[in-house]
Amino acid sequence: MGRGRVELKRIENKINRQVTFAKRRNGLLKKAYELSVLCDAEVALIIFSNRGKLYEFCSGTSMLKTLERYQKCSYGGLEIEDNKPARELEANYREYLKLKARYEALQRTQRNLLGEELGPLNVKELDQLERQLEGSLKQIRSIKTQSMVDQLTDLQCKEQALIEANRALRIELDEISRDIQLHHWAGNEQTAAFGQPHAQCQGFFEPLQTGYQLEAPEEMNPPARHSQAAGFIPGWML
Repeated sequence: MGRGRVELKRIENKINRQVTFAKRRNGLLKKAYELSVLCDAEVALIIFSNRGKLYEFCSGTSMLKTLERYQKCSYGGLEIEDNKPARELEANYREYLKLKARYEALQRTQRNLLGEELGPLNVKELDQLERQLEGSLKQIRSIKTQSMVDQLTDLQCKEQALIEANRALRIELDEISRDIQLHHWAGNEQTAAFGQPHAQCQGFFEPLQTGYQLEAPEEMNPPARHSQAAGFIPGWML
């Protein structure tokens, strides 16, 4: 029983899409190679992945020569707007190869810095990578220390500003307390000034000392009367 017909549409699952791309890419490259060998044909194949990675196959000696041959066959009798000569095209392709090699080298270096793909490196490359990591670590620590020093300086400036503000508030509070005390003392002095004439009036109306003493009535001193009666002798008894 054969396979069902596969519907051609974009595969939404990312993993399945990558697996399918890898399988069909390898199959396409294999078919191009088989075609060039079996039929003695000049085949050139260029594939770019969705991430921009290049996969190419050329049965001839150079991809550039195959592209030049394609350009001559396709645009030989036509005038192209750009009208770029073959040498400029070759220079552009060489620049492309340089950029591609540099890009791959940067990717490889990045993976090495992350601790990946260290197996192919020799001792010299590992030493160079170690020195590079140590230099980067020193620079990171230096920047971190400088950042901490800057933060500490800012905090000290804020602390000094708060101390100055606290001192100003303390001076203002002392002035307010001094004014309150002055008002209180002024009120006490006014109270004393109003109370002094009253005291003088009280001294002015004190009772006079004449030396004459009023005797209380006899009913107020009964014991004294009894004592006087006991020592008094009527005249008829003499």
